[in-house]
Amino acid sequence: MKTLPTDYSHQQLVDALQAEYMELLIHIGDDFTPDVDMTASQHLDYLNAMTHSELITETATDDENPLSEFIYAYS
Repeated sequence: MKTLPTDYSHQQLVDALQAEYMELLIHIGDDFTPDVDMTASQHLDYLNAMTHSELITETATDDENPLSEFIYAYS
């Protein structure tokens, strides 16, 4: 079953993408570079400025890795 982009709200997409980013920040730890990497706050601002379509693109999901699985993993 293909998940339609309209199945998830803008806020659900932002929350899942932010959770994914927070997990990334934990893993990069000491390798965080302030001049290159966004802080959690900057990343949230970045996501909130995106359109619904842009957020879906940001998830990098497709038929093999559906949006529903991304939302499930990061919600």
